[in-house]
Amino acid sequence: MNELHSYSRPERPFVLMMLALTCLVLPGGARVALGQQPAPTVKIDLQRAIHLALEHNHALLAARSQVTQSKADEVTASIRPNPVFTWNGLFWPFFTPSQLNGDYINNATEFDALFSYTFERGGKRKWRMQTARDDTAVVQSQVQDSARALAFNVAQQFINVLLAESSLSFAQQNLSNFEQTLSVSQERYKKGAISEGDLLKIKLQMLAFQKDMASSQLARQQALDSLRDLMGYESVPRNYDVIGNLSFTPIQGNVEDFEAKALNLRPDLRAANQAVVAAKSQYMLAKADGKRDLTLTSGYSHVAAANDASFSVNMEIPLFDRNQGEIARSHAVITQAEESKDATQQAVMTDVKTAYEAVKTGEGIIKLYQSGYLKESKESLDISRYAYQRGSASLLDFLDAERSYRSTELTYRETLATYMLAVEQLSEAVGTRQMP
Repeated sequence: MNELHSYSRPERPFVLMMLALTCLVLPGGARVALGQQPAPTVKIDLQRAIHLALEHNHALLAARSQVTQSKADEVTASIRPNPVFTWNGLFWPFFTPSQLNGDYINNATEFDALFSYTFERGGKRKWRMQTARDDTAVVQSQVQDSARALAFNVAQQFINVLLAESSLSFAQQNLSNFEQTLSVSQERYKKGAISEGDLLKIKLQMLAFQKDMASSQLARQQALDSLRDLMGYESVPRNYDVIGNLSFTPIQGNVEDFEAKALNLRPDLRAANQAVVAAKSQYMLAKADGKRDLTLTSGYSHVAAANDASFSVNMEIPLFDRNQGEIARSHAVITQAEESKDATQQAVMTDVKTAYEAVKTGEGIIKLYQSGYLKESKESLDISRYAYQRGSASLLDFLDAERSYRSTELTYRETLATYMLAVEQLSEAVGTRQMP
């Protein structure tokens, strides 16, 4: 300390700064956590949450691997038959090797070299490749549909977090206000303005606010954990939070507009249409498989000092097996795929209609709250609190006004969350998050 005080005043800040840096920075660049502030909480909005889920959700990543597998099947489908090489040797003096010489090989042994190749008929390779490509298109659309469902699930959990945080904030506000009311009531009790029974009733009412606090905290944590599970645990830290509020934004457009968009954008409907194309390709492949392949063989033979060439053709005669069963089955699959496509199209229209009606109903309910019910419930509580604190209203009237206000506010927040969820359902039904 004496040495420190020996510095002049202008030098002291510089010395103190150098001492602090020396204490905080160790050799090798390591830092000592002396007074170190905790890392700030990572906050994400809805779009970021969906992006993280699409990049890190393991179920979706597993589904995407099916596309790679299907593309590998395309490679397999394009492979041509391998040529076959055959060689044989006869009459070799295995047990009397002393006889083996050039004359013996030329005059006594026989050996053949054959080369054969199978030519596929009926366009088998062409239809194999086409079927594989059509199957890949179906798989890609199915994966996109899985991503659509995942985006909706993320939005749903995100809205649950917003609702829980809004409810928690409201519960904290109510608890704080009611603590002030309890303090005033205790003063009134000391002055003899209210009975002990009324004071006990007010104290017991605190339990409801404390229970709301605990329930909201639990709901918030559970919603955050569920959202993190969808996004991938490794994508966000444990103490992350979300950005956003419960809000009301009316949508534009009529149900016919949304239905037309859904018919063009829904990946499950696109997959159903592609399944019809794939079924027709399978049918053409089955017909091609009914054509029998042709195998040509050419060979060289050495027999008794003679060198000869040979040629042969091999083809199965389709007297009984012409792949009739597979042709009939694949033709029936076309009918099945067409019916599934029609069913999917009807489901798409129903999804859009149902979600649109939910949105419009939610709009009407929210407008009712905003038209005056929220303001009136708050004014009723303020009047009852003011009158009770001055002895002009009974405890029961005040508690009833408080319960009515709390119920109205909580229901309004739940209605906002329900409306936002209905909008997300409409986005999912249409197949795009770009809503007018």
